[in-house]
Amino acid sequence: MRNFVVAIDGPAGSGKSSISTIVSQRTGFTHVDTGAMFRAVTLYALENNIKLDDENAYGFLDDLKLIFKNDHTYLNGRDVSNEIRTDIITNNVSTVAKIARVREKMIEYERESAKEGLILMDGRDIGTVVLPNADLKVFLTASKEERAKRRLKENLERGIETTYEQVLEDIIARDYKDSHRAIAPLRCPEDAIVLDTTDLTIEQVVEKLIELIDRGMGNGRI
Repeated sequence: MRNFVVAIDGPAGSGKSSISTIVSQRTGFTHVDTGAMFRAVTLYALENNIKLDDENAYGFLDDLKLIFKNDHTYLNGRDVSNEIRTDIITNNVSTVAKIARVREKMIEYERESAKEGLILMDGRDIGTVVLPNADLKVFLTASKEERAKRRLKENLERGIETTYEQVLEDIIARDYKDSHRAIAPLRCPEDAIVLDTTDLTIEQVVEKLIELIDRGMGNGRI
């Protein structure tokens, strides 16, 4: 099987993870959700009273067992897929993600994951930092209002009680943190295809992305 790598970047709530999951299921690609990995580290740090902004407090990374498999995130053997989507994780993950030691460890894992096979990786710096030579780069985006609506719906489906106003405020704050951090800030790769999903359904976005992948692979996916 050939190696073909798709890098999908975009701001919080743009649909990266959900879209990537569906596309990978339909195309046979292996989906690597890098955001889930950072969230899992954040969860561990909070549970163990780690000072999140202390670079020297992340010595635990070398012993952390982090696995992303079949769209589930396992932290030291425990499925934390739902726990990492709570508000407290969402509000703190940007602080953890800007720690150089954390990013170095995650990038090491991410690059190793993309060495073989058909890989679809989503995050905020995949096409710019992690996999700058990816075969296809796509930047998913949407208005902050639409992203807030989507995140609210996801939260309610997971049983997380919150309001649209709070989610919108969190989205705006997250955008600022992600785009202004010193290390690997969120930005659109110069050679990426920008896909604004504000007025598109999930199915329409999925179809467009699969079309881009087929075009990039010359319709020789498998």
